[in-house]
Amino acid sequence: MSRSTWRGIIGTLLVLAAWEGAARGFQLPAYTLPAVSDILAAAWRTRAALIPAGWLTMLEALSGYAVGSLLGIGFAVLMAVVTPLRGPLLPVLMAINSVPVAAYSPLVLLWFGIGVASKVVMVALAVGFTVFLSALAGFDRVDRRSVDLMRSFGAGRAAILWRLRLPAALPLIATGMRVSTVRSLIVAIVTEMLGAYGGLGWIIYQAVVQIDFVQVWSAILVASCISLAFFGLVGAIERRVIFWR
Repeated sequence: MSRSTWRGIIGTLLVLAAWEGAARGFQLPAYTLPAVSDILAAAWRTRAALIPAGWLTMLEALSGYAVGSLLGIGFAVLMAVVTPLRGPLLPVLMAINSVPVAAYSPLVLLWFGIGVASKVVMVALAVGFTVFLSALAGFDRVDRRSVDLMRSFGAGRAAILWRLRLPAALPLIATGMRVSTVRSLIVAIVTEMLGAYGGLGWIIYQAVVQIDFVQVWSAILVASCISLAFFGLVGAIERRVIFWR
């Protein structure tokens, strides 16, 4: 492992040790800050419920992430190739994006129900805008003189997009997709808390109703592990695909 990885591991361990010491030393109540050991014990004790819930939330986040990424890149490509569409469509998309994603949750739950479909739609909505803006900025960063040069050699729009615009936009697209990993899981959990048949958000909501704050933290722990693994996976793929960065 690299030096930066070791620093991250050591830093995390120091934070957890300080957390445990503060919770034990100051005898903090569970609703304020439970000890790390209590959270781990609760997670192990309720693993039969947490593991299926984690899988469900991860499925919703991954599905919405894939759909949102494809839609975001697709809309960016459309506006980069068919430039007249940018004038009427971009203000509409920006107006929709200006509203917090959570505000759409009641409508999405009403339209798609409280099953998996509504969570996928919400995640796709959140991820799609982030990837769309990153991809559009990446397509716009291409030097106009390079485009004119390729056109002088007879290249069409598809060739310019594939050979020039897309490679130039890949770093920004990858950044948007990497940032969206965490956002996808957050949106899935928040939507589950508003209405669901299962998932980590549903467990968190039930634990809050039952005033079981240690269980809340155990679900947050599982969500954090999934988010870190997802972020690391996308980062590894990014380093492999965009090797020239």
